[in-house]
Amino acid sequence: MKVRTDILRMYKEIHGWVGIVSGLALFIAFFAGAVTMFEEPIQRWASAPTSLSAPVPLERAPELVEAVLAAHPEAARSYDVHLETGPENPARVTWSQGSRRDPEIFLAALAPDGTLEVEKQAASPVAQFIDRLHQQVGLPFAHEVAMPIMGAISLLYFIALVSGVIVLLPSLVADFFAVRVGKNAKRMWLDVHNVLGIVSLPFHIVMALTAVVFAFHDEFYDLQGAAFMDRGAPRAQMAPPPPPNPNGQGPELLTPAKLAQRVESQAPGFTIRAITYHTGREGQPQARLSGHDPRFGLRGPTFGMVEADPVTGALTDTTYMPGLQDAWGATITNFFALHFGSFGGAPIRWSYFLLGLAGAMLFYTGNLLWVESRRKRERKAGAVTQTRATRALGALTVGVPLGCVAGIAVTLAAAKPLGTEATAGIHSAIYYVVFTGFVAWALVRGTARGARELLPAAALALLTIPLASLTFLDLHPWSQPLVDAVSVALAASLTLAARATRRRARNGPRDSVWSHQSHKARADSPPPEAGHAAAPERNPAI
Repeated sequence: MKVRTDILRMYKEIHGWVGIVSGLALFIAFFAGAVTMFEEPIQRWASAPTSLSAPVPLERAPELVEAVLAAHPEAARSYDVHLETGPENPARVTWSQGSRRDPEIFLAALAPDGTLEVEKQAASPVAQFIDRLHQQVGLPFAHEVAMPIMGAISLLYFIALVSGVIVLLPSLVADFFAVRVGKNAKRMWLDVHNVLGIVSLPFHIVMALTAVVFAFHDEFYDLQGAAFMDRGAPRAQMAPPPPPNPNGQGPELLTPAKLAQRVESQAPGFTIRAITYHTGREGQPQARLSGHDPRFGLRGPTFGMVEADPVTGALTDTTYMPGLQDAWGATITNFFALHFGSFGGAPIRWSYFLLGLAGAMLFYTGNLLWVESRRKRERKAGAVTQTRATRALGALTVGVPLGCVAGIAVTLAAAKPLGTEATAGIHSAIYYVVFTGFVAWALVRGTARGARELLPAAALALLTIPLASLTFLDLHPWSQPLVDAVSVALAASLTLAARATRRRARNGPRDSVWSHQSHKARADSPPPEAGHAAAPERNPAI
């Protein structure tokens, strides 16, 4: 496809500048997002085991609920009966107190002699912290401040995608899947960048558009409310509440096992994980069942929901029910599911994980190419040494991604020794200390030396995760070996990258931002004079 040269030049400039402005933040968003594809296994890996007795069988859940309500009547407002239990959710019955943003969750069990056991939940907050890094592109601000910035970055991201496709159009067929490995490092990185971008383009378009919606979620709903809610349209699929009991006594509720059986008979394929019993606005009892159905997208990252009458088992609200939504609800849910990867089960989650890592690599290669191109323009203009801006951009291209990787690894590994003392604030402090340390080191040492030293440091940071598993086996029985295995694989990848970086620094063109020789050249070179010729270009790096 032919595109005019001036148009190509304009979109190339747009693509470069927009990419360099948003690339480092997007690296954090994509790497942390890839990690959160396995939020539940991470939660299980990081959470300290409970001292509660084993969950009672589901058939004995009513007995446990009765004991909880007798000892803690405040739980009657809303409590959960979990059909699926495990290390991350060890109790059959739970309830919460406190604010919605900072709830205290209590777990209940029955001891072997039938007495009630209650324990405050000690689930590690580290998985939620990593998810917040993903949502806020690593910004340590309040959610209300960070989200609009994230939305603006997402808009730049979409512009970079469109402009990148236009730039690539004339050579799309010839360059597709052509990764030319050789002495021309820029050509190789450009090929890698193009292949990653084209292969995962639909994924990136979905991520960019959905991220914009999430960033301005409240504003969109306010606009929708102003446009439609005043018309008094009745809420679809909402059944009327049951009539009050004339005797003034509460109706008899179905047991959790029977309620789950009746709901599953109305929605075959929907596997229920938990039932939330709560009181509606009219004072009537209600039940919200959360679960999953691999055939359909889910509204939440790992679950969909349905409201049911806990007395009869009839479905009362299917707005968020996988497979039973109306067209509008299904459209919105598919939007969420495409972002979360909450459909298709494990194959889709692994695909999203790999696409997330590839996306992070796309932004890294984009920054790398931009910095090298900038260095080439400076050299042609007569600058023998790199400018301060080029050195800073190169150092940030090294320090920010590796600081993000190391910070997430160290704060995750810290979950085991912290145990029940862990808080989101402690995990945040650990992450940002490591992150800022890497960034500062890269700025002080420069791009080439910083990369050579920080790549193995980030690999060692990743190895603290399996090391924590081995060190605290007595406190945390080994579970979720997947977390340890992925950490070792990523550490091995960074080790290989460190070897390649050392070779590049030693043997590559001396004017490259990745070359150690550039520092020596700067020290040995005479002071620049007006009209000084550019350094001779052997093996051009860009």
